This record gives sequence, C-alpha cells and structure tokens, in this order.
Amino acid sequence: MRLVLLGPPGAGKGTQAQRLTTRHGIVQLSTGDMLRAAVAAATPVGLKAKDIMARGELVPDEVVVAIVADRIDQPDCAKGFVLDGFPRTPGQAEALGAMLTEKGLKLDGVVELVVDHSALVKRIETRVAEMTARGEAVRADDNPEALAKRLDAYKAQTAPLSEHYRKTGLLKEVDGMQTIDQVTESIDRVLGVAA
Repeated sequence: MRLVLLGPPGAGKGTQAQRLTTRHGIVQLSTGDMLRAAVAAATPVGLKAKDIMARGELVPDEVVVAIVADRIDQPDCAKGFVLDGFPRTPGQAEALGAMLTEKGLKLDGVVELVVDHSALVKRIETRVAEMTARGEAVRADDNPEALAKRLDAYKAQTAPLSEHYRKTGLLKEVDGMQTIDQVTESIDRVLGVAA
C-alpha cells in the first residue's frame, strides 16, 4: 500500500500515519526526517541537500524526490509507505508520480483529512492550556496566531494539490473532525482495506 496523507497542521496526520503503519505493516516517510537522514548518512543526494541548506536555500523538488526515491528502495518499504508532508504542490506530485512510474510503482491513494479550521485553532488553544497547566514546555509555534498563518499557507498550497489528485481519481476525503478511531476506520473504508 503506497499512500499520501494530506491535511493541515493539527489535523491528526501524524496519529493516522502511525496507525496506518501499525495496521498495515507499511512505513511512515516524513520528508524532513528523510532529508536529515540523507545528510547524516552523507549520501550523494544528501551531500547536495546539505550544501543547499547551508546556503539557506530551500531544497529543490528534484532533490527531495531523489531522497524519496532512495528511501523507498530500502527493504522496509517493500510492503508500502505513507508519505506525510510530501508532496506539497502539484509540481511535486507530478515529479513523485514520474519517479514512481520509473520504478514500476504507483500510489494506491491520497487521503485528505478534511477539518474545520476554526475548530483546529480551538484544539490548539486547549492543548496549550493543558500543557501549561501541567508545566510542560510549549513549542513557540504552538499558538493560535502561528497556527492561523500555517493554515493559510496550507490552504494556498494544498488546494491545487487536492484538485490535482481529485482529477487523477486518487483523492479520498475523510472527515478529520471525527474521533481518532472513527478517522482510522474511515481511512480504511475509503481505501477498501479490512482493519
């Protein structure tokens, strides 16, 4: 099973990605983690990314796709993977599709967790209040103002990506405002897999 998981910050992508890996024996692939691992391992593409990042530039799509390509060639990805945080644009989606085609692979689905953005802001406010009450450290960007900016950026970037995958017939929308267990069940249902 090869999947892409879409959804705004706070929608529960990380939780659902972990559940998909456990339930279906696939690997969660975070591009940030893969990028750091490639740099640390000093792979050819990792060294290229390291130089780009050292200059303070964004890593170009072709380098990110090359890192994803290297990673999915690893034995633990043989049963499949769920991409979390990539692709972010239609251009990246096309590059990902071309790379998978070259490998004789294809995506089985793209699951978008559809959520109410104002409810996400309330969710963050509650989480921050609970963490503060317990005396836990709160991330600097874990506040309603930062979340609102991240949601705006997500909407601008992902609306075209959702449309891209809708046109390919791969997009499956799931109500991300359900309970965690209900979201998990809905994902399995739209993918046509047994729990």
